[in-house]
Amino acid sequence: MADITVIIPNYNGIKYIEGCIESLLAQTVAERMDIIVVDNASEDGSDDLVEKKYPQVRLIRLSENFGFSRAVNEGITVSRSPYVLLINDDTRSDPNLVSSLLETMESDERIFSVASRMIQMGNEELLDGAGDLYSAFGWAYARGKDKSVNTKKYDKPRDVFAACAGCAMYRKRILDEIGYFDEFHFAYLEDVDMGYRAKIMGYRNVYCPKAVVYHAGSATTGSRYNDFKVRLSSRNNVYLVFKNMPLAQLILNLPFLVVGFGIKAIFFTLKGYGRPYLSGIKRGYLLCHEGRHVAYDSRNFKNYVRIQLEIWAGMFKRFVN
Repeated sequence: MADITVIIPNYNGIKYIEGCIESLLAQTVAERMDIIVVDNASEDGSDDLVEKKYPQVRLIRLSENFGFSRAVNEGITVSRSPYVLLINDDTRSDPNLVSSLLETMESDERIFSVASRMIQMGNEELLDGAGDLYSAFGWAYARGKDKSVNTKKYDKPRDVFAACAGCAMYRKRILDEIGYFDEFHFAYLEDVDMGYRAKIMGYRNVYCPKAVVYHAGSATTGSRYNDFKVRLSSRNNVYLVFKNMPLAQLILNLPFLVVGFGIKAIFFTLKGYGRPYLSGIKRGYLLCHEGRHVAYDSRNFKNYVRIQLEIWAGMFKRFVN
């Protein structure tokens, strides 16, 4: 049995999928890995390419595009290894990526996820992310996004709120305990939700600067901002808050959330996406009634306090990270 199951969710990834798989096959610990591609009903032939060119890679074909969360859950379900690595199809990995993630994971049994150092493919002087943070404004954001790769503070390992699932390793035992990715999300913020749930249970999410991956970004949606992405992200932002915060914490943070969502509404209106943003907010409110909710357990009270302090600090870190 392999130590790591690598799961690549693919949707029309013909431009990148070969580079993604080739860089994984070149890993220094490739012999300890199984690779699964879960295809979301691609129409560009990328699924057929994987099947024909990489017989050592397991291909799971889905009947339609069920989104990121469903795709990775399909892979996690069939995995029998102690660690799962999720990685986007539009990435290229440094040869030591997996070994670095594994080394960090094995350093502490309380670590649930390990985030990689993501660098922008095609603009390799800039970071794409160094772990995700979250704030009481209801904003999730990538540390170091668009900052120079030479910025010293991103060279240091540290705890983060969540690992970006574009390239992150997870401990399977804890996934089985807290549940897999929430398929109500479809895509966007499902990784922050996962990290949030782990923190409620007292587990750690850690950033590993030695684990380097190059990420094209927006390869599926086609741009940084578009109607689909803005609508879905704003919907999931609302759902994330109501799902994970108990009522008392929600009331405590309500003034910050109103300000945060208000600022975002102005921002997206100025960019021409005000209508899809507000539509997403409405859909998020409706989803709160049909989606899941993390039941409050008094045994986790100290963890909620730690989370609260962290998201208060996250309001200020947003402008310096």
